[in-house]
Amino acid sequence: MDARAATWLAWSLCALSLALTALSYLLIALNLSLDAPVYFYWLEPTTIAIGYSVIGAVIASRLPDHPIGWICCAIGLTGAVEHLSSEYAIYALLAHPEALAGGNAMLWLCNWVWIVMFGLIVYLILLFPNGRLPSSRWRWFSWFSVALTLLAATLMAFSPDAALDVLGSSDNAHISLPNPLGIGGLPDLYRPVQTLVLALGLVGAASVVVGRRGVRGIERQQMKWLLYASAIFFVGNVLKNTVFSPLGGVSWDLWVGYLLVAVGGLGGPISIGIAILRYRLYEIDTLINRTLVYGSLTTMLVAIYFGVVATAQEIFQVLTGQAQQSQLAIVVSTLAIAALFTPLRRTIQSFIDRRFYRSTYDAAKTLEAFSVKLRDETDLDALNADLIGVVRETMQPAHVSLWLRPDIPPRRAGAPE
Repeated sequence: MDARAATWLAWSLCALSLALTALSYLLIALNLSLDAPVYFYWLEPTTIAIGYSVIGAVIASRLPDHPIGWICCAIGLTGAVEHLSSEYAIYALLAHPEALAGGNAMLWLCNWVWIVMFGLIVYLILLFPNGRLPSSRWRWFSWFSVALTLLAATLMAFSPDAALDVLGSSDNAHISLPNPLGIGGLPDLYRPVQTLVLALGLVGAASVVVGRRGVRGIERQQMKWLLYASAIFFVGNVLKNTVFSPLGGVSWDLWVGYLLVAVGGLGGPISIGIAILRYRLYEIDTLINRTLVYGSLTTMLVAIYFGVVATAQEIFQVLTGQAQQSQLAIVVSTLAIAALFTPLRRTIQSFIDRRFYRSTYDAAKTLEAFSVKLRDETDLDALNADLIGVVRETMQPAHVSLWLRPDIPPRRAGAPE
């Protein structure tokens, strides 16, 4: 395929995915206007459809021979199909008193197409970042993952336990739409298939850590981008589906979980694009460092805030006998957080630098000590030895040599140039 045909095909697939996603949101608006239930997992396929379609089109149009771009396009398209099929099933089967045409077909489609999307993501991880497997020893697993994905999709297509989970738009009531083509005599296959697919994803992620553990340079930075985005998406999904999930009984902070999923879902394809196109590749170390520092800082400050509020409230209740929450307790907690922010941030930054960035931390300390010695050192030979020692310790080169320009006598007045 030449460059023009590849560009046309890639952006056509992207436009199709975005059009299906826009149509899905039109159906969401119609469902809400009719007080119909809402698909609980609507954000995951949205971020996948938008993020992977756009990044896939960019990569495939610039690098048409690289398989990562085309796999991203396929992932985005399957995400858009999953979202549209689920929303249309809700609109056709629940929003109207009479079922519309194609409702059961779309319900059947959304029960298994997500497995195909997940299998494509696993294959993307296996081939990332150079489009090849980590080694020939992983070839059997690549074929096994394809076979297992097709088997899991077939089983889910006819499993009687596969269902579309929706929430009531007003009372958050949990409703399940059963698989219209489910075969009643089959055993419960939903949980075993879900476990197998999850195990497949974990092994695919292990290929990044184990199969490519010896990579260096640019490829190592590319792997950091992928692992960073995957970690954010995983944490956001876990929090949304457990801590902030109305299916689990807690719905007051559901949007916090959705925000984390959106950041992680869009961060995955963006990270893949940065890694493949090598745009600002080496900033991942700074990004990881800042995430560790400010993530830990936020967690500790929130814990301190609520701890101080609870403690101050108990003290004020004992002293005043009032059971209601005191505004003074909130003020004291806020002032404590403001006072602790800077010293706590410095402490966490120092700990993370020592624990995870030891070489950089040691280099900074060595340069700091050398700058102090430089102010008091008068012996040039000792200074040369110290400078060479600092360069060896911080940069660890294969060879170090120091060249000093000889002293040039001052030019006499009137002397020729």
